[in-house]
Amino acid sequence: MVCTMSDKTSKRKDDHIRITKEEDVESSQPGFKDVVLEHEALPEIDKKEIDSSCEIFGSKLRAPILIDSITGGSERGKKINRILASAAEKCGIGIGVGSQRAALEDESLVETYSVVREKAPSAFVYGNIGAAQLKEYNTEDLERAVEMIEADAMAVHLNFTQESIQPEGDIDARGCLSAIERAAEELSVPVIAKETGCGISQKTAQKLKEAGVDAINVAGKGGTSWPYIESYRAKAVGERRKGRMGELFRDWGIPTAASVAMAAKEHDFVISSGGVRSGIDVAKSIVLGAECSAAAAPFLKAALEGKGKVVEAVEDMIEGLETAMFVTGSKNLEDLSETRVKVTGKTRSYVKRCRC
Repeated sequence: MVCTMSDKTSKRKDDHIRITKEEDVESSQPGFKDVVLEHEALPEIDKKEIDSSCEIFGSKLRAPILIDSITGGSERGKKINRILASAAEKCGIGIGVGSQRAALEDESLVETYSVVREKAPSAFVYGNIGAAQLKEYNTEDLERAVEMIEADAMAVHLNFTQESIQPEGDIDARGCLSAIERAAEELSVPVIAKETGCGISQKTAQKLKEAGVDAINVAGKGGTSWPYIESYRAKAVGERRKGRMGELFRDWGIPTAASVAMAAKEHDFVISSGGVRSGIDVAKSIVLGAECSAAAAPFLKAALEGKGKVVEAVEDMIEGLETAMFVTGSKNLEDLSETRVKVTGKTRSYVKRCRC
């Protein structure tokens, strides 16, 4: 039996889900423990009247929370996307899909992504394509990805640390910035530049702003380590050196809290992700300069148990955010963004190195 490119892609995506489920693939702390919000013992507001809603590119969200890009491109991915999208629709939050390269190469896989819009007809939905692959596609190809899920925005993911470990990785990063600039100029929907677990520096945020991207998702260190996931796959096919490199680079990158603060100095729309695990993390992200937060691993693990578990995880995060807003005296996200904050530890020293 001959394996096609799409077969290999589907297997890789299923490998990612399996490894995330079965192994500890988290990197070290995202830095939120170094961020302390000032407590307000006399909030003088009614918690029931707190408004945590926000707007993203014209879409109204109940809370500034996104289910970040996870999967697609396989039957298992389709089932997970169906569950995640149903939960996003019910909870009034946004959702992204995994890399759509598989469906651009094989139309039989389109439904593994389009199921997201089917199950989340009114949600903010964003597409996804890799920066390394962006160079291969023209604007017409990218519009196919947009139409596939009726996307409200398109994320371009920057995952070169992962690609360098991945047995079949694309390690030619030349021309990606100009390709991103072209996409930002020509695509019919907003473009989000998105890391995948290693963070975005202030210098890179500046480059992306100049390239015209509409938002930056920092996806910093502290959540899922994609180099470490790829080390499992590399070792399974006998590529021991790549396996060792994945272990070596497990904790590579800029912690999320520091990356948010730096990116927010350059761009006015920053998304915090990478180790966001609670509503308090979301609140701290807003105070550091983010417009909203995103998470993938906790929602993926919940989805493997069913829609109810995803809804519960989302509602817990919203409740945590609104409780943090209550005890900082914040009626809305604008008030929250003005909360006094103390940054300590390694995050403080990291942030001091940027022009803050």
